[in-house]
Amino acid sequence: MYEMSPEAIEVQNLIRRVAVERVSQRAAEIDKTGEYPQDMFDLLRELGIFTLPFPEEYGGQNSLLAGCVATEELGRVCYNTGYLLVVQWTPFGAIMAAGTKAQRDKYLPRLASGSLRAAFSITEPQSGSDVAGIKTTARMSNDGWHLSGAKIWCTNALVSDFIVLAAKTGEARGDINFFIVPTGAEGLQIGPKEDKLGARGVPSSPLFLDDVVLPADAILGEPGKGFKQVMSALALSRPIIGARAVGLAQGALDLAINFMRERQAFNQPLTDFQGLRWMLADMEMQIEAARGLVYKAAQMTDAGVRGKELAHSAAIAKAYASDIAMKVATDAVQIFGASGISNDFPINRYFRDAKVVQIIEGSNQIQRNIIAKNLIDGFD
Repeated sequence: MYEMSPEAIEVQNLIRRVAVERVSQRAAEIDKTGEYPQDMFDLLRELGIFTLPFPEEYGGQNSLLAGCVATEELGRVCYNTGYLLVVQWTPFGAIMAAGTKAQRDKYLPRLASGSLRAAFSITEPQSGSDVAGIKTTARMSNDGWHLSGAKIWCTNALVSDFIVLAAKTGEARGDINFFIVPTGAEGLQIGPKEDKLGARGVPSSPLFLDDVVLPADAILGEPGKGFKQVMSALALSRPIIGARAVGLAQGALDLAINFMRERQAFNQPLTDFQGLRWMLADMEMQIEAARGLVYKAAQMTDAGVRGKELAHSAAIAKAYASDIAMKVATDAVQIFGASGISNDFPINRYFRDAKVVQIIEGSNQIQRNIIAKNLIDGFD
């Protein structure tokens, strides 16, 4: 079970009001144009929302649960605006997990304030879920680290100040570390943004690294040991991904209810049809279950739970919530009928965004592998 703190409730009330009054009016245009919502980033920065999960010593409020609450409320009206929080917080987790004190002091306060933007890059053309199979290399020489290779689907790179990027530091499978790569580094080319099905307002781009030279202190963790630390940190971000899915599902349900109240068929409102009423009831039950799993995982994180126990709950939360987002969005489109496949109705956007969240940040098949492995091998 989870319990909402007074601080989390305060965040919820604030973000819900801001989402309705300011964010919802921009959602359709962001999706339609695919342009980066700088105004929404500025709004989140002004409100201090980026600080929520950061430790107090770096200007934060040390509450992943509050971060999930904010992500859900934003995602309820605009998936892309909620996404701005995720792309800011994933690099933070990596640096917090494996960075030196000097690295944390240099980057974390500015990520918390929003004066720096970052991206996170693992995926390569030949290795998506197979993280240990990446080919980008990092070789140490007298003048520092030399990085060469290619990445795909690096979200936020086009607008970021630096990228937390994975590269092989040895020959063995799994000899991987993460590096802090300035986006202006010589030899780094950021390709054009992808034309995506959903999540269209936050750009995803390929990266090309041609002997990018970095200082010796650009590495996160000791050579060959940083990978496990950062991958463990990714489990900390999965409740936030789940919160995006819960917000998306709740927004789709909100739209379906309003449509049923306003639409008539056979001389009676759609709300009178039992088959549709039961669909709404099922959607509500599924969303409540998903929210409980997500907020429980977030509260476990805030309580200091780590390792397999957290990874297990976080995987369950991410996979279930995003599957439910897809199901609820699909049912909502069905309730809208022909209007649901028209770009003139916002439910179309929710359906496309829901498909994205099942795939990104560790596909749901990978989450199921994590869950099953823990069940079979145990948690010791």
